[in-house]
This record gives sequence, C-alpha cells and structure tokens, in this order.
Amino acid sequence: MEKSEFLNGLKEEYHQWEVLLNQFDVAHMDEPGVTGHWSIKDIVAHLTGWRRRTVARLQAAQRDEPEPPPPWPAHLQTDDEINAWIYETNHGRSVEEVLDESHQVFQQLLTAVEGLPEQVLIDPSSYLPWLEGNPFTPAGIFSHFHDEHEAEMRAWLAQRKRQ
Repeated sequence: MEKSEFLNGLKEEYHQWEVLLNQFDVAHMDEPGVTGHWSIKDIVAHLTGWRRRTVARLQAAQRDEPEPPPPWPAHLQTDDEINAWIYETNHGRSVEEVLDESHQVFQQLLTAVEGLPEQVLIDPSSYLPWLEGNPFTPAGIFSHFHDEHEAEMRAWLAQRKRQ
C-alpha cells in the first residue's frame, strides 16, 4: 500500500469515528453504562491511551530507534491493569478535554505515518515487530475500536434515542 493510500484510509477511519461521536450529546458522554461502568468519554480516553503508545512506536520507527517504553507506569503488565490506569488517569477530566486529546493524538498519528520511510509500509513486520504479525493497515489501527467498542457504543446510542 502506498503511503497516500494508507493516510487516506486513516483519515476515512477517523472520519467515520467522528461521525459516530457526533451522534452523541456531549452532555451525556460522561454517563456510565456504555460498557460496564465506562462512559463514552471513558472509551474515547481508553482508545486514545492505547493510540498514544502506537504514535510513540511509530515515531521511534521513523528515527530507526528501538521501541520506547509505554506511556503508563512500567509495573503495569496486563491489559486490565493498563486499562484501569488509563481509566483512573482520565476519569476526572472533562469530555471536552478527552475529545480534544483524542483529536490531537490522531493528528500525531497522521504525522508519524507521514514521516515513516516507504519501506516500513512495504515490509512492516521487519520495522514494526510490535505488530506481532498483525497487519499494518488503517483498519488494523482501528480494529480494537471496531472489534471491542463500536457495537456497544452504537447500542447505547440507540437506547438513548429511544428514551
């Protein structure tokens, strides 16, 4: 995939994300219950927290450096521990702050991809070992959202519209 195609795919994925987010009333984005006790805001912060790590990894790949440490404390090892830390770190923030950060981190992601050598897109497994064989595609970057959170968010939105 050429870099321009990759970037266009990322922008389209993000556009679809924004279309979904724009369907939620900002005043209700911090109400719990979308997935367990998490709100829409908590899901956005969760996805942004993990995306921040992807950005740091891509920036390191740009500079041909080893993978950087994650943005959370080093003693956190499991996804559940990391997710709990991301939740606690962001739960007290406003919806607007979380949405702004999400947008900023996505812009950083675009910049990081733009700065990658073409060879990374041709042979990502050689340059991005943290992918562990998973595809490096725009859909792959958004796969956790699609696989784990999109249906719950849409169901919560549908429920809110029925009320």
